Amino acid sequence: MVTSDVLISPPDVREGETDIYKENAEAVNRFWTAMMGKYGTEREYNKQIINAFKNAETPEIIIVVDKLITGFDAPRNTVLYLTRTLKDHTLLQAIARVNRLHEGKEFGYIIDYRGILENLDHAMDLYGSLESFDADDLNGTLQDISSEIKKLPQRYSELWDVFNEVKDKGDEEKFERLLADEALRVMFYERFSAFARTFAIALSSENFLQETPQNKIAKYRTDLKFFKDLRGSVQRRYAEIIDFSEYESKIQKLIDTHVGTGEVERITELINIFDKDKFAEEIEKQVGDARRADTIAHRTKRTIEERMQEDPAFYMRFSVLLEEAIRAFKDERIQAAEYLKRVKDVMNSVVNKTGYETPESIKYNDAAKAYYGVVFEILDLHKTGNEEFKEIAATTALAIDKIIMSLRIVNWTMNTDCQNQMRNRIEDCLFELKGTKGIELTFDEIDSIMDQCIDIAKVRVL
Repeated sequence: MVTSDVLISPPDVREGETDIYKENAEAVNRFWTAMMGKYGTEREYNKQIINAFKNAETPEIIIVVDKLITGFDAPRNTVLYLTRTLKDHTLLQAIARVNRLHEGKEFGYIIDYRGILENLDHAMDLYGSLESFDADDLNGTLQDISSEIKKLPQRYSELWDVFNEVKDKGDEEKFERLLADEALRVMFYERFSAFARTFAIALSSENFLQETPQNKIAKYRTDLKFFKDLRGSVQRRYAEIIDFSEYESKIQKLIDTHVGTGEVERITELINIFDKDKFAEEIEKQVGDARRADTIAHRTKRTIEERMQEDPAFYMRFSVLLEEAIRAFKDERIQAAEYLKRVKDVMNSVVNKTGYETPESIKYNDAAKAYYGVVFEILDLHKTGNEEFKEIAATTALAIDKIIMSLRIVNWTMNTDCQNQMRNRIEDCLFELKGTKGIELTFDEIDSIMDQCIDIAKVRVL
């Protein structure tokens, strides 16, 4: 269903004025009265409809006569329907309504019901007579959509070429496993989008529908739905954060209009692993150990990336374990069941903050534990495994926490003076550590501890 609004000028209701199309005039008057009742004034009527067309989902079409030719700029406007005679500069002005650049818009389309574009050459000649005319400005001004439709078979083949390694084209699991490679996923998304957009153009062409074998069109439609569903499954499996808004609505409309979706599945925001019950329900819906493991692994990976700054040492430890498990399964060094066990262990450690031991003195201070991880990693470079170093790192972490808490002020994360004071005090603390404990920290190591601890505090200490 396509939504539309009509934008008209006020009818002539002066006494004594008559129109041979009396019945039509009465309908126009009734419409105008209704619009004035709804919007109040002509200006508000124009303003609200135009703003909705520019910014809202509806209306999709504005129907006008001798309006919006000049002074109307809606970059997302994609299609112009011509049903009455236009020529010369008026024709050029009308065409210009759809030639604005906009995100996700490749072309402006002109549907000519009156053969008006035959006048375009003359209009171009007028344009060419201007003093500042440059012939290159007109290159590619107007193209028949058949030139774009000719690309459809190539784009279809390029899309399938992504999956050349998959021998059994009926095994969706193999398609999904292949797309574990991020670069390959990006290629798939781009080629799927290109195919879908070109197919949508083709389906709007009567010539394409008449000249293309029906079984070929049916194959395009079936594969369009298959790849759309595959994209959704892959997005959930590998915890993708990709914005499909540029073309999602167009592809969905293409599916709804020309393919049919069957049962509707509502895709919502990915469930966070910290929402244990709901995430467990989502995992149970996945079929097979490999798919369950991938879903857990990549959702946990996403969580680690989002929280890394909160506690770099803790999250880096489990990031490494997670990457090792993913790589081992990809290289077929472990089976799906072992892969599932490993990623579950990592996820549980991340959720429950376990598997990373810290001294008792900082056990209940999360900020100090994060500082401890930074300090201990550097101290450990000087004397690996020394238990005394753990206590020294914990004492230093508590001192850093005390410094930051004592110097913080409102909006301190935006206040460089306040941060510099913190750095100076932390630096003094680290030099004292160097002097009293004889730990030969380098200037680079001291700077690293200061910078990392301040970064941690920015997300933990408000």
